[in-house]
Amino acid sequence: MGTRTLVVAIAAAISAAQTSRPPIAVEARSVQPGELVMLTLNASSTDAPSVRAFDKTIAAFHDQKGWQAIVGIDLDAKPGRYVVSVDGPKLHATHELVVQPKTFRTRRLTVNPDFVTPPPGTADRIERDNRLLSHAWQSSAAERLWHDPFERPVKEEANSAFGTRSIFNGQPRNAHGGADFLSPAGTPIRSPNAGHVLIAEDLYFSGNTVVIDHGLGLFSMLAHLSAFDVHEGDEVARGQVLGRVGATGRVTGPHLHWAVRANGARVDPLSLLAVLGGQ
Repeated sequence: MGTRTLVVAIAAAISAAQTSRPPIAVEARSVQPGELVMLTLNASSTDAPSVRAFDKTIAAFHDQKGWQAIVGIDLDAKPGRYVVSVDGPKLHATHELVVQPKTFRTRRLTVNPDFVTPPPGTADRIERDNRLLSHAWQSSAAERLWHDPFERPVKEEANSAFGTRSIFNGQPRNAHGGADFLSPAGTPIRSPNAGHVLIAEDLYFSGNTVVIDHGLGLFSMLAHLSAFDVHEGDEVARGQVLGRVGATGRVTGPHLHWAVRANGARVDPLSLLAVLGGQ
């Protein structure tokens, strides 16, 4: 076989393989509220395709699998059919995500009454904390800051389920937007992946809190720390110690609270590990 014939044959094989692949492939632990979905796009262009899902523009990134995008299904997303659209130089396609219903359990906890009905004089601080977090969720780097698989920030298993409806001192409050790990006080907390520290300070409800921007709209929030090992503005590597497990803020005892946001959607950290982790 001549060189030209070989090149033509290889090009034909690549073209056939691309033709046989679906334009949008979906990987997810499940397609339910609070889950992370990975899209792999059958686009050969060097220019990033535009991805839309849940009325948001999702940044695509390129790795060894080609063009990919991560889509978060928010904790409060209603079951139903949602269209994902991809528009690029060599790919124009849609895919229908069918979000299945999910039932979250309820938990009843007794905490310091000041964290259920905050005393006079704390309103300004709480509002300031909310503004700080809201600004952080809008401040992601335009490029991917992680390249390795995500990892658990502590070795202990999660003991409190994401999405649990919480009743504090008999009063219903917001759903649990993260996963809790019952780690002993003082346990080192390691960064789930590389990123940029946006927040490292004491917040009223979550206590000593670190927020890391992993880029492309993906964030980790680690709360209730007893001490910090990083500062706002630091660049951190996967596995770098961020601080220590504590019992600051609204807690019943020492533990780590890990929350994840993906383009504004509150998703289960265990879903992140299932889709972007090393296991």
